Amino acid sequence: MKKLDTGLMHPRDQITMIIDKIYSSGLTTTSGGNVSIIDESGDIWVTPSAIDKGSLRPSDIVVVRKDGTIEGRHKPSSEYPFHRAIYQSRPDIKAIVHAHPPALVSFSIVRQIPDTNIIPQAKYVCGDIGYAPYELPGSDELGEVIAREFEKGFNAVIMENHGTVVGGSNLRDAFQRFETLEFCGRTIIYGNMIGTPHYLTDEQIEEFENQIPRLLLEMETVEHPSDERAIREEIKRIVHRACNQGLMISSYGTVSVRWRGNDFLITPTDVARWNIQNEDIVQIKDGKREPGKLPSRATWLHQEIYKRNSEINSIILTQTPYLMAYSVTHEKLDVRTIPESWIFLQDVPNVPFGSHFAGEETILNLLSKDTPAVIINNDSVLVTGDKLLGTFDRLEVAEFSAKSLTMGTSLGSLIPINDKQVEALRKKFLG
Repeated sequence: MKKLDTGLMHPRDQITMIIDKIYSSGLTTTSGGNVSIIDESGDIWVTPSAIDKGSLRPSDIVVVRKDGTIEGRHKPSSEYPFHRAIYQSRPDIKAIVHAHPPALVSFSIVRQIPDTNIIPQAKYVCGDIGYAPYELPGSDELGEVIAREFEKGFNAVIMENHGTVVGGSNLRDAFQRFETLEFCGRTIIYGNMIGTPHYLTDEQIEEFENQIPRLLLEMETVEHPSDERAIREEIKRIVHRACNQGLMISSYGTVSVRWRGNDFLITPTDVARWNIQNEDIVQIKDGKREPGKLPSRATWLHQEIYKRNSEINSIILTQTPYLMAYSVTHEKLDVRTIPESWIFLQDVPNVPFGSHFAGEETILNLLSKDTPAVIINNDSVLVTGDKLLGTFDRLEVAEFSAKSLTMGTSLGSLIPINDKQVEALRKKFLG
């Protein structure tokens, strides 16, 4: 995947990359949604009107010059007026994403705003959420009501009976805000299907934000032998695969792989996960970090897991749509759905929010051959394994199980495999 460099990529290329990601993630339709960037000259680059979002090319992007002159093969998006209005009201905003993602449209129809305290990072990524009353799409009046919300300081706005619009300091920032807000909405909706969602307090979120990695000492010299470089490539590929399959979002997720002894490689903090490259990944050797890089805030936990569990060689910590329903409701995920689920997972306990913070022992005391995964309430799921691909497979099985259970609630009582059947599985596959 080409790295999104907002400083060097042309606005046309940035917009094309992001709208493709939005469309391929199922967050907009062929005709729906629009993206724009305002450059240093005051020119606005925007997606065209009535052009297939699934096959958009850089040459399709339209520019509206500062003097109002339109250049391009197509007409600018019909929603261009509210893009212009936002830029006029908020000079600090340089990129805008508007679309009709299903969960946020649901909130717009019931005229509610999702509570971003449902997961720890969302409050800081999204900020407070505004609400714009309904106006005719493409009208100056719609631009006015949206611009008024942005003037209040909101960077994300729910549009009544319409969708959402978010702004950012650059397009990567705007997309991360858009994706995180939709994930919050989806998590709340799925959580309501199986129970009652619980929300974090502002104090708990502040505690999470303070879990910046204890600044490990930097190595004086760093080496990248071929086996280390192979691990970097493997981590990058799995992270991108997880993002493509909806098993990780830009704003949250950590992957690590044991290298030699208790040394390992781990994903960084503050890098959009779908955009991670080999050079972003951080080497941890002899308890020291690769110079000039900040590893995941979960580094301490990963380090302790490797020290205490010689059979664990890879770890994934992430947020997935259906497992997070169990995370935010604190409901027990019963993986006795089908034989594969139980064989891969056996038991997936819930642990309190904060159990993954540095110095906490709860997760470390639970993980074992019989308990390879845990759900951290209102935070994430942590999955361990030998090879990274096998750990990813275990994550997929867990998410598919959670999806089946969540969907099954609409059909009737969930009937798991019984104890006798479980024991037979134990003897045949784990004995």
